[in-house]
Parts: sequence; C-alpha cells; structure tokens
Amino acid sequence: MMRKTKRGRVRMFLATSIGSIFIVIFYFQGLAPAAEYSINRQGVSGRGPLQSVKKTTEQPKSLAKQETHRERRELLQKVCRSHAKKRRVLTPEDLKHLIVDDQHKLLYCYVPKVACTNWKRVLMVLTGEGRYTDPLKIPANEAHIPSNLRTLSEYPIHEINKRLRSYLKFIFVREPFERLVSAYRNKFTRSYNKAFHKRYGTRIIRRHRPNPQPEALERGDDVSFEEFVYYLVDPRTQREEPFNEHWEQIHSLCHPCLIHYDVVGKYETLEQDSNYVLRQAGTGDKVRFPTQGKKTRTTEDMTAQFFRNISPFYQKKLYNLYRMDFLLFNYTTPSYLTFI
Repeated sequence: MMRKTKRGRVRMFLATSIGSIFIVIFYFQGLAPAAEYSINRQGVSGRGPLQSVKKTTEQPKSLAKQETHRERRELLQKVCRSHAKKRRVLTPEDLKHLIVDDQHKLLYCYVPKVACTNWKRVLMVLTGEGRYTDPLKIPANEAHIPSNLRTLSEYPIHEINKRLRSYLKFIFVREPFERLVSAYRNKFTRSYNKAFHKRYGTRIIRRHRPNPQPEALERGDDVSFEEFVYYLVDPRTQREEPFNEHWEQIHSLCHPCLIHYDVVGKYETLEQDSNYVLRQAGTGDKVRFPTQGKKTRTTEDMTAQFFRNISPFYQKKLYNLYRMDFLLFNYTTPSYLTFI
C-alpha cells in the first residue's frame, strides 16, 4: 500500500512538471506575432509592444520606419514557415542570450559582433537604478560581466512565459560573413586575446595546418582566415562542442522561428534602429544609443579581401553553414563568392 502511494505521488509530480513544460510549448508553438498582443505599461492599457507613434511633424518618417520593421517581421515568419526545421521545445539554455529589463519591459537577444557591447551598456543604464548615466563611461569588460544583467534563462517557467507574452522583444543582426570576419579579426589577430589563441588557435593549427611549428602549436596566435574557415566547416568541430558564441549562427543563438521578435534591427542601420527601439520602449528621454564615432566597420570590400583565398569548394560549405541567417534576415548572397 505504501509503495502504491509513493508511486502515485511520483506520477503526480511528473504530471505537474510536464504540465509546466507544456506551457512553454504552448507559447512557442501557438503564439501569434507578439506585436498583436495588448499589454499594460505602468497600469495604463497599451497598444501592444509596438506602440503607435505619437502625432508629430515627423509622423511620416516614423510610419515608414514602422513599415520597415513590419516587413522584416513578415519576411522572417515567411522564411521560418518555408525553411525552419520541425518545431521543438526550448530549454532555459536556449534563453541565456535574452537579457531582461523588467523596469521597461524589454527582452534583448544579444549577438556578439553586432554592437552587443553598446546595447549591454544601454541596458545597464536603464536597469542600473542611477548607478550609470552615460553608456560610454561603462568599460567594455564590465558590460560583459554576467551578473550585471539578468537573462531570461534565470527565471522560472511561468515568469518566462509572462515576459515572452508582454515584453518588447528585439534582436540586432548583421550580414553573416561580415560578422564572421569581424569575429576572426577580433579573436585571432589581436595580441590581447590570448585565451582564444590558447583554446581555439592551438586546436585549429594542430588540425588544419600541415607541419606546424612547435611555437605555433604552443601559442596559437597566428591562425589564418583560411584555417579558421577549415575549422568551421569541419564536421568534427560541432560534434566535439558547440560553436563559440562569436561565430555561432544568429538563429541558433536567438531562435527567431520560435520567439516572435517585435523589432529586428540591423547593424547596417544600427543607430536608427536602436533609437527606434528606445522610442518604442518609452526610454528615449533617459538614454540614447552611443554613436559609432570614427570606429571602422567591417565592410563588404574588406570581407571580400578575406575571401579572396578561399576556394569555391570551401566558400560553398561555409555559405551552407550560415545560409539560414542569410535567408531569415534578408541578406543577399555576396557578389564576391565564386562558387555560384
């Protein structure tokens, strides 16, 4: 009798746990685009995460920007329906890139090499309770300290669902190969990134360089872009461990076919899209997104130079690896590729 009672309790516990998981399944698989939901902000009935722009002299310009973001969302949903793999249940591990600002009801999925340092700085100002007032005064290394900002993965399931339903969700993306070249330049050609050289550089050289010198095997600080490409397309790489977030595909970091983002910002229109997000969140008077100033960007011409020595065979393998990012975010196949 005691054994039967214990089994009954175990079954009830499992049923309750599975029920909680189904809540997440229901949200991700049955939810319409979040922009259609009505939410409350500060106790006042709102008009959904993408609130209507107030009537100003700039209304036509604002409406044009809204139309741009609507088109991006619709294209994203269309590509997801046509190309995405079978839906699955997201886990807390999948949500570790979504930063939460509970005060302003924001969810931001950060993507390395897409201005995520500045966006983390902005969110530290918004959530810092007066500790910070100027994003650019926050050191870059401090912006990346995990304890400074909460991620959605830290919340219980019912709190996750509540935020996914009602918060303004946004993501910033970038042309995939420009982002890849930016990651390579930052992590493998800068002398201060010794941790990357040791962890990844030595492995890449050992596996993809014929007759490497002992010093190169020890230091790993002279990886070529060609060797980096060989490492990315090598099937053994992802069998052994997941990609590092700096070269992981954007759709694998932020799951845009399962999470309905209200705003898909682009690196190519970074400042306009960033300030658009802040206006929609009602925080435009509290902080502005830092301007790029005179910092250089990885342009298409520069990216083409890096691909000059990549054979058509490896160009195609690399393109296939990042193909979904090209499709989802409406980036055309680069003209400098020769495999086409």
